[in-house]
Amino acid sequence: MNRLLWVVQVLLALLFLFAGGTKLVMPATELTANGPLPAPFLRFIGVVEILGGLGLILPGILRVRTELTPLAAAGLVVIMIGAVVVTIQTMGFAMAIMPFVTGLLAIFVAYGRWRLGPTGVVQATARQEGKRS
Repeated sequence: MNRLLWVVQVLLALLFLFAGGTKLVMPATELTANGPLPAPFLRFIGVVEILGGLGLILPGILRVRTELTPLAAAGLVVIMIGAVVVTIQTMGFAMAIMPFVTGLLAIFVAYGRWRLGPTGVVQATARQEGKRS
C-alpha cells in the first residue's frame, strides 16, 4: 500500500506542480480566456497547487512533519471540488471527468496517509522491527 500511495503522490505532485506553474507563468489574458475567474484568483490557485504538490512529497522525502501530507492532499481535494464545479458550469460534464478523477486520487492519498499507511507510522514500525532482531 505504501508504494501505491507513493506512486499516486508523485504523479499528483507532478500534475499540480505543472498546473500551478503554468498558472503563474501564463499571461493574464490567456489565463482568463477560457473561464469566468479573474487572473489574480487563478494565480492564487496556482500558488496553492504548487504548495500542495510540494506538500505531497517533501514531508515524506525529508521525513519531517509527515503529518502534513494528508493535509496537503485534503487541501488539493478542496481545489479539485472547485475545479469540477467550474468545469461543469463552463464546459459541461464530460470535461469535468479529469478534475473529478484527480480529486478522487487526492482523496485516496489523504485517507491513505492519514489512516492506511501514514509515512511516520511506517518508519516507526520499521525502526521497531529492526530493534527486535
